[in-house]
Amino acid sequence: MQILFLVILGAVQGLTEFLPVSSSGHLVLLGKWFGVQETLFVSIILHLATFFSVLVCLRKEIWQLIKHPFSDEAVKLYLATIPTCIIALILMPLINKSFMGGALGFCFIISAVVLFATDILSKKKVKVREDITLKHAIIMGVFQGLATFPGVSRSGATICGGILSGADKKKTAKFSFLMSLPIILLSLLMEIYEIVGAGQTISVNIAGLIISFFVAFAVGTLSIKVMLKVTEKTNFRWFALYLIIIAILSFIF
Repeated sequence: MQILFLVILGAVQGLTEFLPVSSSGHLVLLGKWFGVQETLFVSIILHLATFFSVLVCLRKEIWQLIKHPFSDEAVKLYLATIPTCIIALILMPLINKSFMGGALGFCFIISAVVLFATDILSKKKVKVREDITLKHAIIMGVFQGLATFPGVSRSGATICGGILSGADKKKTAKFSFLMSLPIILLSLLMEIYEIVGAGQTISVNIAGLIISFFVAFAVGTLSIKVMLKVTEKTNFRWFALYLIIIAILSFIF
C-alpha cells in the first residue's frame, strides 16, 4: 500500500471518526473509488491512533473512571455498551454485508436526516438535565448499536440520541467520545482475532503506516475539540448537507 494512500487513510480516519459523518462509510467509499481496501492491520493501527486521541482529549475524565471504576459515571458507560454489543451481534450478518458498499448512500442519508432533525428539534425550549442519566446512557447505547453500519455515524448517532432524549449537550458529546473507547477496543480485539485466526501475513509500508498513525492521531484530536464546540451550539446542518452530497456521489460513482 502506497505511503500517500496510507496518509490519506489516516487523515480520513482521524477526521471522520469523531465528526458526525461516519469514518467507516468514508473508508468504504475510498476503497470503492480507488480500488484499494485498507487491510485489517492498517485498520488496527488507525483505530489505535483515534483511541489515543480520546485518551489525550478526555484524560481527566478517563483518569477519574480509572480511579473510580464503579462510580455512577463508569456504570453508565458499562450499561451504554451493553445494548450496543447486543444490537451489533444480532445485526452482524447484515453489518458484514453492508461493508460491500451497496447500502452506503442510503446510510449517509439516514445520518443526514438524524442530524437535521436534531438540529431543528434542539432549538425548541426543552427541560435539559445537567448530567447524563441512566436513561440517556442506554438510549445512546442503542443509537451506537444502530450506527455500526458504514455510512451511519457513530458519534453523530450517539450525540443526537443524547440530545434528543434531553441530555446536556456538552456532556453528551464527552460521554459519546468516552463510549467510543470500549467499542474501539472490542473492534481491535476482533480484528486481531481475525488476523491470527486466518494466519494472515502482514505486508505494509512501515514508514507510511507510522506517518498515517500520527496523522490520524493529530487530526482525530483536533476533530474531538471541534465536535465539542459544535455540539454546544447543535449546529449540525452543514454536516447533514455534506452527507447528502456525499450520498449522491456514492450513488453516481
